Amino acid sequence: MAVKIRLRRMGQKKAPFYRIIVADARSPRDGRFVEEIGTYDPSKDPSEFHVNEEAAKKWLANGAQPTEQVSKIFKIAGIIK
Repeated sequence: MAVKIRLRRMGQKKAPFYRIIVADARSPRDGRFVEEIGTYDPSKDPSEFHVNEEAAKKWLANGAQPTEQVSKIFKIAGIIK
């Protein structure tokens, strides 16, 4: 099973709020997921995010692939180099 760390869109129209989740690569964007490991709010200035570092490192060590946007968040948070 290919596992990805990606964003799940939440919130109202024109006011997006995202949760950082671990999900099977075949599931839809807002579908089933394995675990929620953080949040990302791009509407605030500057953008605000919270990540559970232990859970993120555990999933990365087990082979989960982050998407491009999640990789940027992880780099800012200092989880990956």
